[in-house]
Amino acid sequence: MLWYKSWMETRWRFLIGLAMLTCSACVVVFLYPQMAKLIPLASTLEAKGVLGREIREAGELARDYRGYVWGQWYRQNLPQLGTLFAALLGTGGLLSESSGRGMLFTLSLPASRKRLLGFRAAVGLAEFLVLAFVPSLFIPLLSPAVGETYGLGNVLIHSACQSIAGAVFFSLAFLLSTMFHDLWRPLLITLSLAAALALFEQVFRILSPYNIFRVMSAEVYFRTGQLPWLGLLTCAVASAAMLYGATISIARHDF
Repeated sequence: MLWYKSWMETRWRFLIGLAMLTCSACVVVFLYPQMAKLIPLASTLEAKGVLGREIREAGELARDYRGYVWGQWYRQNLPQLGTLFAALLGTGGLLSESSGRGMLFTLSLPASRKRLLGFRAAVGLAEFLVLAFVPSLFIPLLSPAVGETYGLGNVLIHSACQSIAGAVFFSLAFLLSTMFHDLWRPLLITLSLAAALALFEQVFRILSPYNIFRVMSAEVYFRTGQLPWLGLLTCAVASAAMLYGATISIARHDF
């Protein structure tokens, strides 16, 4: 009953996210032949600054298919859309129901607030896990259509890093949803923080290896073959701390 209620609350956000991410993964694969034709032009561009650096780096990555997939999907599309839907899945809960009959029905169920919150978090994290893995599976499935191959092992490792690091944004939105009565403030605060971290990565390149988006994209694994264990552990601890904070916050709330 509790898991079904949580699923009904978030199902459309999840299904829309799954459709958008799957379409994005398919587009990345089928655009590769056109991108490969543009690679020689990237080295001739005279653009300077951050834009020029990004164009040249994208051109270098696209010289082989694995680099192209990592640059377009695991470094850009998946973290960006994944962060958005992690925040969307994390918003909502008891406080968002407090202006209607939903909260009264929820609190009348034979379950503690901690258990209600636990089921809501478990369903949301399970949905985010599906968003992190399933769309990426289309890349090795569709790659032969453009004359390329992509290893399933890479998909599993990158998707695991995406799910563990991206859960930080889910957990933050989840925590904020126990503090605010609306859906928009937790969502906007979470996305604003994500945008600030992304900007920090672009501006301060020296410190950027410690940025959460580098962990989400598993850049260390892509470049060196080593997993970002410290970053993953830090993200997992941060997520657990925020989820625990959410249980304390909701337990102290006077409905």
